[in-house]
Amino acid sequence: MNLPLAITMGDACGIGPEIVIKACAQWTGAPLIIYGDPAILAREAARLNLPLPERIEPCSALPADLPLGRIDARAGRAAFEAVVRASRDALAGQVRAVVTAPLHKEALHAAGVRHPGHTEILADVAGVPDVRMMLVNDELRTLLVTIHVALREAIERVSFDAVLDTIRIGHAGLQRMGIAAPRIAVAGLNPHAGEGGLMGREDLEIIAPAVAAARAEGIDASGPWPGDTVFMRARGFKEFDLVVAMYHDQGLIPIKYMGIDTGVNVTVGLPFVRTSVDHGTAFDIAGQGVADPLSLRAAMTLAEQLTR
Repeated sequence: MNLPLAITMGDACGIGPEIVIKACAQWTGAPLIIYGDPAILAREAARLNLPLPERIEPCSALPADLPLGRIDARAGRAAFEAVVRASRDALAGQVRAVVTAPLHKEALHAAGVRHPGHTEILADVAGVPDVRMMLVNDELRTLLVTIHVALREAIERVSFDAVLDTIRIGHAGLQRMGIAAPRIAVAGLNPHAGEGGLMGREDLEIIAPAVAAARAEGIDASGPWPGDTVFMRARGFKEFDLVVAMYHDQGLIPIKYMGIDTGVNVTVGLPFVRTSVDHGTAFDIAGQGVADPLSLRAAMTLAEQLTR
């Protein structure tokens, strides 16, 4: 219980350092340890006239004149190394959970990192083949079958095994969150969930059999439900505890439309707890002092709750 939460600084060219300093200054929960560049964090704390966190784990050193609001390979490499270091410490039992500030996918690519985002980096470090991205706020949870791939490729990746594994991972993840008997809705891929095969046969021939297989395992799963109404049923009518979405935007648009300030990204399937903000690096406002740390604070709070 006395282990610290690991907070990664994110891309130093974006709002990551700012929201880390702000969130830490407001935090009254578990101990914290920040993974990042001490000089960048100190500069940000001085600019904001806020205290510098007591514990900082130095990762890559960045130049003092690193430009804000621009893609920079050096910032991408530093953000990557912070995530790797924090994840390894979580695996070693030295921190209770990992909470990540946003990184920039193009900066990662410029730095030669082959992974497109946090989820894939974390899975690689942990050595687990199958993790999923769950987005959570106070009213809705959604879990993705496919994540950071082109839409055409996402459709090709919607297979029986992928859908069934996602349902299983979601069921186990919600049980670890304290929901004993999760109710899982599975969204369809096509309009009207395929309308009985009239608008595509994936819902009929892939998704429905996966739902049936999950039910045969004792999981309370249902669907495929039309993607344009299933989130309303989960949020407004409280029929479901989780919606399994087939692709990135199908699942993230409902969550982000409700407000990126309170959304939290949870990686399900890792051997440790990882949460993150539900927004990007916001290069357009970097260095202006106006970034809102609410999503990072929500991610910190959820990480503490999940490890309590």
